[in-house]
Amino acid sequence: MIRALLVAAVLLALSACQNGSPRSRPAGKAFGSAITLVSGDKQVAPLGLVLEQPVVVQVNDEKGTAVAGALVELDSPDGVNFTPAFGLTGSDGQFTVRAALGGTAGHSLMRAMTNDKSGRLVEVRIGEVALGYQQTLGRELSDKYCSRCHDPESTPERVSNHDNLSKPPHAFSDGATYNTIQDANLVAMIAHGGPALGKSPEMPPYGDTLSKTDVSALAAYIRAVADPPYRPPEVFYANK
Repeated sequence: MIRALLVAAVLLALSACQNGSPRSRPAGKAFGSAITLVSGDKQVAPLGLVLEQPVVVQVNDEKGTAVAGALVELDSPDGVNFTPAFGLTGSDGQFTVRAALGGTAGHSLMRAMTNDKSGRLVEVRIGEVALGYQQTLGRELSDKYCSRCHDPESTPERVSNHDNLSKPPHAFSDGATYNTIQDANLVAMIAHGGPALGKSPEMPPYGDTLSKTDVSALAAYIRAVADPPYRPPEVFYANK
């Protein structure tokens, strides 16, 4: 954790220098007609820490061929810091950036932009998830108690039990399922098990294992990673 914080601090400092230093943006040597995401979206990280995987975008021409030497710039209305925040695409038409999530907890929007030959701005939007303290605690609890069943992918540290259950559990990112469950019912399901809400008896109760604070943190984590994002009822949302 200390090493991750140091890396984040260095990247944030570098990003600040790039955004505020006399170093000017390079002029594009070529222009594409579209910019697409290659990899690095839908990652989850605590506020202020660098995403585990870099974000990679690619500029293409009207035929879908990669364009080298196109200028790419990144910004975010949600306080994401980029290293670097701008640069030219390589010979493969791609541009790679490291990102540290800032601002506030929740879904964070990033934009990668380039200009076509006419000067028109084209962009691709990239979504990540920033976790606050409570949600970070919830993720740690999920890794310890929940991921063995709710994550279908096995790892060297954990063998998934997902496919051994009579009804495979939903991933916590499954907003279509979890967003329809009221907060009180979500907490009840974690604390008292699936039968408390008429769900699968294979979902065990954790009320005797986890404190009320832990249960609330786990519920907060589920809300944070929901895709599509969770929106509490009776709250008005303006379009971004």
